[in-house]
Amino acid sequence: MVEVKAKVINLKMYIDGEWKDAENQETRPVINPANSEVIATAPEGTVEDARAAIYAARKAFENGVWSGLSAQERASYLLKVADKIDEYAEELTELETLDNGKPLREAGGDIADAAACFRYYAGLITKPDGQTYHVADPMQAMVVREPIGVCGLIVPWNYPLLMSVWKIAPALAAGNTIVFKPSEVTPITPKKLFEIFEEVGLPKGAANMVMGAGPVVGNEIASHPEVDMVSFTGGTKTGKHIMKAAADTMKKVSLELGGKSPNIIFADADFETAVDYALFGIYCGTGQVCSAGSRILVEESIYDQFVARFVERAKQIKVGPGNDPATEMGPLVSAQHLEKVLHYIELGKQEGATVACGGNRIKSNNLENGFFVEPTVFIDVKQDMRIVQEEIFGPVVVIQKFKDEAEAVKLANGTVYGLAGAVFSNDGAKALRVIKKLRAGITWINSYHPTYNEAPWGGYKQSGIGRSLGTFGLEEFQEIKQININLQVEPVGWFEN
Repeated sequence: MVEVKAKVINLKMYIDGEWKDAENQETRPVINPANSEVIATAPEGTVEDARAAIYAARKAFENGVWSGLSAQERASYLLKVADKIDEYAEELTELETLDNGKPLREAGGDIADAAACFRYYAGLITKPDGQTYHVADPMQAMVVREPIGVCGLIVPWNYPLLMSVWKIAPALAAGNTIVFKPSEVTPITPKKLFEIFEEVGLPKGAANMVMGAGPVVGNEIASHPEVDMVSFTGGTKTGKHIMKAAADTMKKVSLELGGKSPNIIFADADFETAVDYALFGIYCGTGQVCSAGSRILVEESIYDQFVARFVERAKQIKVGPGNDPATEMGPLVSAQHLEKVLHYIELGKQEGATVACGGNRIKSNNLENGFFVEPTVFIDVKQDMRIVQEEIFGPVVVIQKFKDEAEAVKLANGTVYGLAGAVFSNDGAKALRVIKKLRAGITWINSYHPTYNEAPWGGYKQSGIGRSLGTFGLEEFQEIKQININLQVEPVGWFEN
């Protein structure tokens, strides 16, 4: 087991190349979700702090210290950042587990993905882009892509470093300057990332970080007229607030929001593979994943067999502190979130659903001070139940029954969300037929959860607007400009005199 350092980490914000406390000197504690111990203190940023970061980013963008660099120069910085993430991988992994609670193997994978994301955008930004096209002589026309300007980036607590990088890497690659707000619950590894920015010599003002509450710092970023774009990942309710706050200044908005994603299991699927991925789909990350397979839809002929096997294996999942190598599922991120998940479990019981597995907070085996919940399974559910319709964001799954393709699709699409979904079947034509009918942006066949820097990430309906990652993720942070060039410079002769 990794030793947890007793020393409390003193975090600071990073504005215009300087490490700073909050303007009002207030702080908030950062808690280890495995044992409720205070592991850090973070500045409780104010509106004034957010504005200072915005003005620093605006100044840096206008003077061209970052936006004026060539694509090759920006790429060289991103590659240096990636190398430093690799260099500090063990430390970052331990800090991520300490802060978020996820098992070390999950945290380690996130850190490696973060480095790969910087390398991907370092490579992409130097590749050909834009268009030229033929128009009537004597004109030549072209389209170029340019940075948007000052980008406000707001990220959640479930992937503290990786979600930060998903936004920061393409935003910087495109030549923007940024004002970044990490989650107030998990700010430790983002702070380490900004230390890396300082270490590699990123120009002052190019990347700024303000910590603090969403209604204060996040709202100021979303509403301030000097911010040209806001990119947010988090809950749908908060995303709607951000969209409203951004509307007055007509800034570009990119939102990656919640999900209640269906995982459809047909009778002809490889049974053990389907069970295995269904467990992974909901209990990886303790269910605190926007794309989690939180609704499992099973064809009626194998429903009872599937439930029995799924419950049998769910009961065997090893729950514990993330820094214990034996742990397979860690704690929920905070006491507040624990209460939310427990509330939904009680709500499911009140709605008439049956708890087939779990349903309780874990207080045994020295876990009483942490925010641990048993892997939980609900059966006998109805489509209109809140536990079926609303995002719980924890290790809680509902297992529903369907009779045919048409009902499977109807149930799968029967929520306001459309982030992710999967189909398990050995009939390739059927699997593709059904996956194409799902109103979701991220889908899998005979798999669940793999994510790639090269592929777009985002959803339909109330799961968001825009896409992260891939070429689409870079384009989110670029403006498109049309340039028309007259190759015959002489008067147009439109007027006689």
